[in-house]
Amino acid sequence: MRVAVVRFPGSNCDLDAVQAIRTVPGMKADLVWHEDPAISGYDAAVLPGGFSFGDYLRAGAIAARSPALRHVSRMADGGVPVLGICNGFQILVEAGLLPGALLKNTTLKFVCKWTNVRVENTNTPFTRAFKEGQILRVPIAHSEGRYYLPERDLRRLEDDGGVAFRYCDERGRAVESANPTGTLGNIAGVCNEMGNVVGLMPHPERATESILSPSGSSDGRHIFESLLRND
Repeated sequence: MRVAVVRFPGSNCDLDAVQAIRTVPGMKADLVWHEDPAISGYDAAVLPGGFSFGDYLRAGAIAARSPALRHVSRMADGGVPVLGICNGFQILVEAGLLPGALLKNTTLKFVCKWTNVRVENTNTPFTRAFKEGQILRVPIAHSEGRYYLPERDLRRLEDDGGVAFRYCDERGRAVESANPTGTLGNIAGVCNEMGNVVGLMPHPERATESILSPSGSSDGRHIFESLLRND
């Protein structure tokens, strides 16, 4: 499977994503500049973390209007798997490919820490290697990760299985103390109605090789391995 990791001006987790994908046998990853139409020729696309276009206006707002998103939008409409990580999640939301908004953390500070995340939906191309309720140990690093939807839309998202990941404690409980940013319902990631577009604020690419992880976690690797379950 060939995966395009889209590089924007200001991306800083793009090489990490490429390396993480390449550790999975059968997976190939290339950096693709956001203006390159070659994006459309890949089997999947990943929008990595960072500060695209300096996060001017709002996080992800300018990148959402870049040429890449025209191609990514067509790919998504055709059922191609698309993953947005941190800033990539913000871009997908700003582009309207995922519902909701990502607001400043309630702390009004940049939060960088390891978190526990519970898998809520295993019917996406990026979660099929997991069991529902499985707990992952992955880091976060962002200042605008507080997921928001109006109450009625949030209920619909929950009912339709649109929540893909949720912050939790070590026992899997989505309690307030395990919520690092004040995000609604402890939501750490969501998917679209088709399930092929997924966005999450945690960084799975930073938890794919236990020897490189301060917590010894390689849980993030399974998000990329999940793609092979579709072949």
